[in-house]
Amino acid sequence: MAIHLTPTELGREAGMHRRDVIAKCMELGVPIFQGRIDKTLFMCSLKEAAQKKELARA
Repeated sequence: MAIHLTPTELGREAGMHRRDVIAKCMELGVPIFQGRIDKTLFMCSLKEAAQKKELARA
């Protein structure tokens, strides 16, 4: 199982478009190194951002 994926591959796994993956990386500070993104870091960052958003609502 690959951990470092291209934005297109990561988008397929996360159910997002390639552009949205890149935008989220920029927003969350997830590095894109040589055209690849660490899947674990990306998914954890997404979850953390969603949790912070829900806490802000409460």
